[in-house]
Order: sequence, then C-alpha cells, then structure tokens
Amino acid sequence: MSQLFRRKRYNENDHSTGLNRVLGVWDIVFFGLAAIIGAGSFSSLGEAIFRGGPGVISLYIICGIACGFTALSYAEFASRIPTAGSAYTYAYASFGELIAWIIGWALIMEYSFGNIYVAFSWSDYFTSFVERLGFHIPDFLSTSYPEAKKAFESGSENSELINAWNSAPVIGGLKFIVDVPALIINALITGLVYIGVKESKNFNNLLVLLKLAVIFLIIAVGVAYVNADNWTPANAQGVQSFMPNGFSGVMAAVSGVFFAYIGFDALSVLSEETKNPQKNLPRGMIISLVLSTVIYMALTLVLTGIVHYKKFEGIGDPLAFIFSPDNANLPWMEFVVSITAIVAITTVLLVFQMGQPRIWYAMSRDGLMPKKFSEIHPKYKTPSFATIVTGIAVGLPILFTDKTFILDFTSIGTIFAFVLVNGGILLMPQKEKRKGRFHLPYVNSKFIFPVLFLGGLAGFYFWQPGFFHNLLEWSDPAEGEFRLSVTVYILINFVLVYLSITKNLNLIPLLGLSSCLYLLTGMTHNNWFWFLLWFAIGLIIYFCYGVKHSKLEQDLNGDLK
Repeated sequence: MSQLFRRKRYNENDHSTGLNRVLGVWDIVFFGLAAIIGAGSFSSLGEAIFRGGPGVISLYIICGIACGFTALSYAEFASRIPTAGSAYTYAYASFGELIAWIIGWALIMEYSFGNIYVAFSWSDYFTSFVERLGFHIPDFLSTSYPEAKKAFESGSENSELINAWNSAPVIGGLKFIVDVPALIINALITGLVYIGVKESKNFNNLLVLLKLAVIFLIIAVGVAYVNADNWTPANAQGVQSFMPNGFSGVMAAVSGVFFAYIGFDALSVLSEETKNPQKNLPRGMIISLVLSTVIYMALTLVLTGIVHYKKFEGIGDPLAFIFSPDNANLPWMEFVVSITAIVAITTVLLVFQMGQPRIWYAMSRDGLMPKKFSEIHPKYKTPSFATIVTGIAVGLPILFTDKTFILDFTSIGTIFAFVLVNGGILLMPQKEKRKGRFHLPYVNSKFIFPVLFLGGLAGFYFWQPGFFHNLLEWSDPAEGEFRLSVTVYILINFVLVYLSITKNLNLIPLLGLSSCLYLLTGMTHNNWFWFLLWFAIGLIIYFCYGVKHSKLEQDLNGDLK
C-alpha cells in the first residue's frame, strides 16, 4: 500500500528537453484568454443566466475568486516543478502516485469531454453562420444522434432537431445523424497541434486579438440598450429581486459558469514549452484569469440588462441573441458576433487539444501509461502519438453524446482537480526564496480563516435566514440536494477551521480549497454518479497497468537488485 502514496521528487534537471521552449509571458496570457473566453461566453453563458438570473454575476465573482486562489497555488507549483503535466504532476509531488493518477484521469476527462462540448458549440455557430450566407447544411449532418432522438421522443419544439430525426437516411437499420462540422473542426485542430506549438501560438494570438476586439464592441454597443429594470426582475412571489430564483438558483448555474474557467488549468501543462516557466507561467496565468473575470462580469451585466433573463432558455448563442430582431434589433452586430464566436470557440479547441496530449505525455513518462504516449515527433517536437489519440478520443464521442451531459461531466472533474491542487500546496514545505521566481506569500490562517468563515456564515444567515431554517430538510425535491451539499460543506470547513488553528496553515491555498469545495455544492447526484463511474474505470486501468509499470516502482526494484 505504501507505494500507492509514494511521492515523486522533482529537481531542476528532472524535466525533458525534447519540447520547444518558445512561449513568453504574453503568449501564456493569450493562451489563457483563448481558453477561458470562448464557449463559456459564446454558449454556456445563456443557460447560466436562465438558471440564475442577473444574480449569476455573483457566481462569476465566486468562481473568479476560487480560481484566483487556485491560480496562485498552480503558480507556486509551477515555480517548484517546471515540467509538463499540470495538476497531475503537482499531485505526484504532494499526495503520491495513486492521487496523481486520479488527477491525471480527471484531467483527461476535462480536456476530452470539454473539447467535445466546444466542438458541438462551434458546429452550432458555424451552421448558423453559413445559413446567413445562403448555404444550408442538412439538419441530420449538423447535430448529434442523441440530441435528435431525445428531441423527437420528448416532443420538443426545436424544429431543427425534429427535422434532423425525420429527414435522416436509414443505414443498416439506424438513422444516419452525425455532426459533421464538429468532426471536421476537431480533425483540423488536431492537425494544427500536431505540427507544433510555435505555429499554434501564432495562430492563437491572432484569433485572440480579434475576439477581444469584438467582445469590447459588444459591451460598448450593448450598454446603450440596457434597461436597468431587467436587473431586478420579479420572482415567483412577484417581488423584484436580483436573484429571482434564489441563491440555490444561482448555484444551479455553477456548471455553466465554471465551464468558462476550466481552460486556465491547461496553461500549466505548457511548462516545458515556456521560457523561464518559474517566472512567466505564474504571471501569465494570473493576468489571464483577472482579465477574463472582469470581461465575464461586464458581459453578464450587458446581457441581463438588454434581455429579460427568462428569454435565455435554450439559447446557445447568447451574445448574438441579444442583437436579434426581437431584442436590440442590430443585424450587423448579430452577424459580427456569429463570425467572432466561430473564432473564439476555435481558440478554445486549440488550447484544450494542446492540453490533453501533454497530460498523457507526462503520465507515460512516469510509466503509468504506455511509452508510446511520450513519443516526441523528431521534426515538430510535439507529443505526436498522444496528439493523434486525443483527436480520436474527442472525435468518437461526438457521434453518440450531447452537450448537456458533457457540460456537467466536465465541470465537476475540474473543480475536484482544483481542490487537490490547493490541498497539495498545504502539504508542501516552505521553499527557499529565489530572485526571478514566483513565491507564494505565507499568511498565517490561525485567526484569519476562522474569522472569515464564521463571520461569512453569520452574514449569510442574516442575509438568507430562511435557507438556514430549512437547511436539514434534505428530502425537499427542489432544494434538498443543495441543502445536503451545503451541510457537508459547512462541516468540512469546521474541520479546516480546526486545522488552521492547530497547524498554522497558509491562508491563500486554504481559501482556494474552501471556495472550490463550495462550488461542488452546486453539483447534483447525477454529476457525482458519472464522475465516480469515470474514476472507477480509471482505477481499474491503474491497478491493471500503472502499478506494474510505474517508473518509481521499477526504480525501487532496480535499487533492491
């Protein structure tokens, strides 16, 4: 059992030199903006607003704070361990091999399933765009089989999905329904990532500049059409409220909101392709996170100010929707946003598709995955085999899954990884300060964390007393799951209060741990079921292959001989 939690020790010369170090701090910032501002703003933002109303902006603040603390923890790990692998590598150094495998498996889920959702979103915008140009892609070639089938069986009013089911040709007894644009963009991005990080960097930076310019245009133009009354719509009781569906309604949007932030984790896998990663990587991560959070808050205010939040139900293109004839009625802006959405979502695909091969590369180098995954292309200096497998891993599920399932599945795995990253920093010893490197400040949490948590708990009680009066009513069909999750969260934080007092823990990663744990309270039992099933599959693979081929295990056996 001891080998399962044996930690890997890293040093300055422990990283590979097979990858090209071509990325500077602003390249990291641009990759961060590419990953964070994309599908989250151009697709899932609409569903988040529908669930949480204007108050969903508070969830962006919570997620931004949670990710901010987590980014500092990532930055501290990056300054200690300048190798590819992201949270996987960091968990290996702090928790040991088994937890590292679990995190690596979670990241594979994050990038693969995240890119499936992004590919679907890209297809939606692309199909809509070519329609405006007068070209029609048959409905059965621009949607997924499960979505069309579900719409038909439920009697959906979505005419495109119903038509896809009714008009699809039958081959071998099955209706032929395939999202061809999603498959094509996945193949093209896989090819670009295969060629090299330098080419990907230049392509990405150009697209990010275009994307940011249009987002600022959306905010500038949209402000003139804001109706402040939309920020305080009436709730079910007819009372004007910033949170018309209550705070539980806001938390129900956590998957859609947090999906926007999962991209910044991908930056840490670029350590071995970053110049001076101990300095540039932390700076780039933090700058991109701050800029993205501010942009999301501004977009949320503009969208909820122009259009009543209930109108965003089922809207997959919210930024274009606010300029449609039924709303602001600006066709030229609707057209511009549609083009930009294609660009924005392409950059997200690019960053995610770069992330996963480097996770497999790191795990393979440690012996937990077959050696083929750590193979570097002699010309392009990229993890070539892992990149190809990534393209296949994203492409195949496009044939038999749908967006809603993927969105929830991806977010829970990422938040869980963030929890372990913050926890890992709490376990790491203090390091010697060196000039030119990021150093996470130490702030003793002994008194501050108990005051913050207990004070925040008291403040929330006075703000929402009704919620606490019903906190233990877990059988309620509407809010029972959320109440149970909050109860568990409060109990865990009392344990953290005790540890902060007795162990003098660093306040920064402790706040990151607490805030990320809070985000998990918005997950349903279905999220947890599929999440645990995915990990069960991963554990089977680990115990059948990883335990035997682990480099740490082989080194130990070699020493014993």
